[in-house]
Amino acid sequence: MTEKQQKQKIEIGYRVGKLTVTAPTAQRKNGYMVWRCRCDCGNERLLDTRCLQRGTVRDCGCETVVRPGQRDLTGMRFGRLVCIEPEPQRSSNGSTIWRCRCDCGKECLAVGTQLTQGYKKSCGCLGHPPLKDFVGKRFGMLTVLEYAGKQGGMHRWRCRCDCGRETVVGQTLLQSGRTKSCGCLQRRQIVDNLRLVDGTSVTILESAKDRVIASNTSGYNGVYQEKKSGKWRAQITFKGKTYYLGCYKRIEDAVKARQSAEKLYDDFLQEYYAGHLTRQNLEI
Repeated sequence: MTEKQQKQKIEIGYRVGKLTVTAPTAQRKNGYMVWRCRCDCGNERLLDTRCLQRGTVRDCGCETVVRPGQRDLTGMRFGRLVCIEPEPQRSSNGSTIWRCRCDCGKECLAVGTQLTQGYKKSCGCLGHPPLKDFVGKRFGMLTVLEYAGKQGGMHRWRCRCDCGRETVVGQTLLQSGRTKSCGCLQRRQIVDNLRLVDGTSVTILESAKDRVIASNTSGYNGVYQEKKSGKWRAQITFKGKTYYLGCYKRIEDAVKARQSAEKLYDDFLQEYYAGHLTRQNLEI
């Protein structure tokens, strides 16, 4: 006799736990008949033959909240959450919903699978930092003046920069040190790196003779071949303006015109170095 034949036959009146089989239905689950069962509490539940024979479900859910095959998470910790007890209701996919206590003191509901897979780690306090008292405190060049409200899930503060300007900065950006000024610090660093004078970068001019622009195919800065005529065009850009130096049949002539015009760069740099040296002597 097979194991299946040894199992008790399911029929009306069959009892398991608090459930009593009352009638068969026309439904089938994995080839097994589905039976209508009544719980001692008065509720009804549909169960298939295999489930009844195994005895894995013993009530309508009135006492057994954690379903067979699902983990009992009572007392287990997930991030800042500790599971207290399961709730009677289920999630949309049938998972157990747990009542949890967060380390911040609040209670919340969380789906078991969200807890075990690491998607839920707090009651929400991790994603929404508490409001701090930053008024009067300094962060880099910024002094906090007042609370500016909450936007995009982040607390924001109105600050005055040492340069005199006011700006609104997120609380997290202040705490992490990612924002230290109204933006003037970054602008100053860019100007210092390029050494801008009258809108012209000393740094770029110093490297212009030794560096050829990547998009240039002639091998010389400011010298380009026109597609239609095939002639070589020479030009130079200085203080934001581009000057046309002529078109030539030979590339050598275009290069010569460009090199002559670069005297603008040389004069500019000499004037800059002279002024810079004078300022250094005065400071000494």
